[in-house]
Order: sequence, then structure tokens, then C-alpha cells
Amino acid sequence: MRSVTYSMGVSLDGYIVDPQGSLDWGAPDPEVFRFVTDETRELGVHLMGRRLYETMLYWEDADPGALDASEREWAALWNPLPKVVFSTTLGSVRGNARLASGGLAQEIERLRAEPGEGGIAIGGATLAAEAASLGLIDEYRTRVHPVLLGGGIPFFPRSERRVDLELAENRTFASGVLYLRYRVKREASH
Repeated sequence: MRSVTYSMGVSLDGYIVDPQGSLDWGAPDPEVFRFVTDETRELGVHLMGRRLYETMLYWEDADPGALDASEREWAALWNPLPKVVFSTTLGSVRGNARLASGGLAQEIERLRAEPGEGGIAIGGATLAAEAASLGLIDEYRTRVHPVLLGGGIPFFPRSERRVDLELAENRTFASGVLYLRYRVKREASH
């Protein structure tokens, strides 16, 4: 069965954007960018909300001549990657994206049942919070940046539900970014 992951950069105090909505604090250095590119190679589909979709449209429209070699490599992976966009306000999407035809649980169930390689990634805190509340996330992958933002959009959903995790991998980058990959502990069914 295809695994569902939630992977994003996060501040040490747990936010994915600062109080002004900026992501500039999380711009990856070349080492982290290479790591994210390699992580993207493992994906079969990316689920996202409207805000992340609109942010990532940059890569659809980027002039290849204005990108460096690592950015061209990223765009060559990202643009053909199938994407499912969850939005109640968008009437259409571009590139290799489609609007979700069902709810999040139904889309993930359908994607898990389809034959195919690569994991299912969820991007964006709102969509990830819904997936977490439904118990659909198998792994949390954080790139913790050495910065305190004091507020913004939190990485982790605020809910009453406890989720036990086990550390699967960690890595420290020269820039001080810490990568943590946790698997959700699942009770064995009898």
C-alpha cells in the first residue's frame, strides 16, 4: 500500500509560514535543496490545497534560462508529477494537476488502491490537519530550520488526538537545518 507523508520546512517553534505569510526564512541552501529534490523523486502524487498550488505554479511558468542547474532538475521532476488540488474556489488547474473530485479520505483511498510507484505526499497545513485528524498520515517529515517565528501557520494540527511516533531517520545539514522523519505507530490489528 502506498504511504502518505506530510513533509515541509518548519521553524523551531513549529510554524510553516511566519505571521506575515512569508516563507523567506525557509529558503533551502544547496544541500537542503538537493535533499528535497531527492525526496521528490520518491513521490507518485502530491496532494495540496489552493494556497500551496498557487505558490507552486511558479515552477510551471519559470523560464528555464533563469534557473540554475539544480532548479531546472527540480522543475523537471515537479512539473510532470501528478497533483491533486483541493479547493472550493478554483474552477480549473494547470499543468499535471487535477481538482479533487471527492473528499480527502476518498481521494487517498482511491490513490492507495491504484497500481503505481511512489508515495502520496500531502503539502499544506490545512490539508495535512484534515488528513491527520482522519488518521491518514503514515509519516511526518520535517526540516526544522534554526529560527523562531513567534507565530504564523502551525505545521502540526491542533487537535485532541494523540499520535504516537517512532523516529525513522534524522540528519543534520551544515546550515543547521535538522531533518526528522517519523513513522506513525499503528496498533496491530488482530
